[in-house]
Amino acid sequence: MPCFVCRIVAGEAPASVVFDDATTMAFVDIRQPNEGHILVVPRMHIETVDLLDRSIAGELAWATVRVARAVRRAYRPPGLNVWESNGEAAGQEVAHVHFHVLPRHHGDGLLRVYPDANPRTYGPADPALERIAELVRAALA
Repeated sequence: MPCFVCRIVAGEAPASVVFDDATTMAFVDIRQPNEGHILVVPRMHIETVDLLDRSIAGELAWATVRVARAVRRAYRPPGLNVWESNGEAAGQEVAHVHFHVLPRHHGDGLLRVYPDANPRTYGPADPALERIAELVRAALA
């Protein structure tokens, strides 16, 4: 059975669609921690962001920007989160890449990215940062 996002894209499952083109689609998330929470997805089934090709990634990014602008105009929130999770350990619940666009309000208590005390904060010249950069640069090569 296809994933629920693929079923929505195929028109086999209901969704309140806000944007739809040849490559991407955006629809209202059934979970609305703040009203205006929208999901932006590629029409093609792709499980995680690292599996996107350049063309689809570009189209998906542009669709996400357009939806973010629309949510800002529609709701006028003082803040906006845009995020995407990859893998169960990161909180991905649906195996189809999707970006969340969520209006934010002061004191809404949602989505704290960092805990109050973050023990892994480095100074800008800390050698640990260069070690991390070297590891990622090598993986890009």
